[in-house]
Amino acid sequence: MRIRSFIIAYALVLAILLFADRRPSPAPGSRYSHVIDLTGAPSGYTAGTPSSPTRIIAPGALIPGTWSAGQIPAERLIAPLVVMDLAVRPDEASQITLGDIADWESRHGVVAPGAVVAIRRVGAARSPVTALPITADAAQFLMDARDVLGFAIESPSDLAADRPLARQLALHGNYVVDGATGFSALPEAGSLVIVAPARNAANKNTSEAPVRILAMVR
Repeated sequence: MRIRSFIIAYALVLAILLFADRRPSPAPGSRYSHVIDLTGAPSGYTAGTPSSPTRIIAPGALIPGTWSAGQIPAERLIAPLVVMDLAVRPDEASQITLGDIADWESRHGVVAPGAVVAIRRVGAARSPVTALPITADAAQFLMDARDVLGFAIESPSDLAADRPLARQLALHGNYVVDGATGFSALPEAGSLVIVAPARNAANKNTSEAPVRILAMVR
């Protein structure tokens, strides 16, 4: 009888310990102080553009058969946000290079794995429509060595202008958000980005869709 009572008591104690171990711990204070809405209509858009000029260009727009906007896994739409400045020169094409990435990492540390890279143009006025403002080898480095998930830019883009780069983006499952705004208010590192394609994107096999993009800033 004593042995049976001991076993029952032991089982109760074990159950209580297991229950206590599974209780949620108190949530730590938020490391983010405010949210910036990066959705907008920057200069360079003209009449005839979509009603929501900020859009996501999914891999399926670059290589048919890859992810459409509604098929991009949700975990790839919430990511660390890295902001790189691009000095725009009116007399030549301006793109982020491997050297620019090295300079950025020397100041801010290694690009966070699985980040979205926002390219912030500074200097001369933006051109209306451009290819992605990063060289193919720089983009390849970020995708291969830093596992970058996507790129965000302020101007409309024409990815067909650089088909090899577009192909590499699609093969890596990367997406591009263009027509974003408000990059001037962002720090270079430490923020979190949330990319939310329009609800109808999940119901259609569309590769380009209006998008809401938000940055949670420390």
